[in-house]
Amino acid sequence: MQLFYNPALEDGDNLFSFNQEESKHIVKVLRKKEGDEVYITNGRGDFFTAQVLIADSKLCKASIIATQKRHPKMFNLHLAVAPTKSMDRYEWFLEKVTEIGVHEITPILCDRSERKILKMERLQKVVQSAMKQSMRTYLPKINTPVSFKEFIEQEHKELTFIAHCEDEEKLDLKRCIAADKDVTILIGPEGDFTKKEIKEAYDKGFLPITLGEARLRTETAAIVACTAVALINSGS
Repeated sequence: MQLFYNPALEDGDNLFSFNQEESKHIVKVLRKKEGDEVYITNGRGDFFTAQVLIADSKLCKASIIATQKRHPKMFNLHLAVAPTKSMDRYEWFLEKVTEIGVHEITPILCDRSERKILKMERLQKVVQSAMKQSMRTYLPKINTPVSFKEFIEQEHKELTFIAHCEDEEKLDLKRCIAADKDVTILIGPEGDFTKKEIKEAYDKGFLPITLGEARLRTETAAIVACTAVALINSGS
């Protein structure tokens, strides 16, 4: 089963046309014919079952025969993660947390960040591809990069944490999150947050957390944090 994505599709729509790239994939690669089923999401929770009407590799058309609304989770996970020097690693992180079940991602620019510029269109495509591959129907929101200070000045609901490498007493993330609670987690760059940034986060109510005994890379820490929150909310 392969899932296609189109944000313009609405509940109640009857007909749908795929773009040329998707049409070619459906007809030439998947070898779909008239009467075969294809699946689409709009990234807002709707899962559409469609039937191919015209199997044209330049303009494939389908009729919507069933719509299933998948309700959102009762919690929201927002990861604020500093961009890594290697964009391959950051894209890998985005792919994995989308598969696991993140809701929102904000790239934060910290004092020790080595990368300040991101190609947002490319990151959006990575997230869309991961959503389709994992058969999810909600597309995570990727915000434009903001400074660390600007991010912590924003209003964040319920549980807020910062993961850093300073040698001090910290909370075990698994023990301080609860099901159905919104969670925001700060993950720093390769060189970690500065002591000044850590203090500023504390002043805004962010609590220090540990993700285990090992020192983790930025992207690994974000995936571990996402997995912990997802498991708590799955009842596992």
